[in-house]
Amino acid sequence: MKVLIVGCGRVGSKLAADMSVEGHDVTIIDRNQRQFDLFSTRGVLGPSFKGNFVVGDGCDAELLRRAGIEDADAFIAVTEGDNRNIMAAQIAQHVFKVPRVVCRLYDPTREEAYRKLGLDTYCPTLVGAAAIHKMVEE
Repeated sequence: MKVLIVGCGRVGSKLAADMSVEGHDVTIIDRNQRQFDLFSTRGVLGPSFKGNFVVGDGCDAELLRRAGIEDADAFIAVTEGDNRNIMAAQIAQHVFKVPRVVCRLYDPTREEAYRKLGLDTYCPTLVGAAAIHKMVEE
């Protein structure tokens, strides 16, 4: 699978590393070169990572074209900002017609609204609260 990931933080870098090891063609995009350097130094994106790094804004259609979005099978937006994730995911889904788009959102209100619009979303706020609730009750 050809996968584009926007956001090279803890989640994005781990996801990129894991998918690369599985043999997927991975490109990770972040506005800050230091993020790539940080997770390379920590070993997350070490020598086993065979993917590509692209410095720039994951909401920029021209940058996404250069990163290969037109051939992407999946697009994942996991920056620290809900607005950026929503915008990048909508561009991938509606402009470039990427078959599988996943968007992380922290705000549960937004998660429900964007899911209704057809975006596949992941909300760590809801997942975390449910997991803690279950742990406390067991």
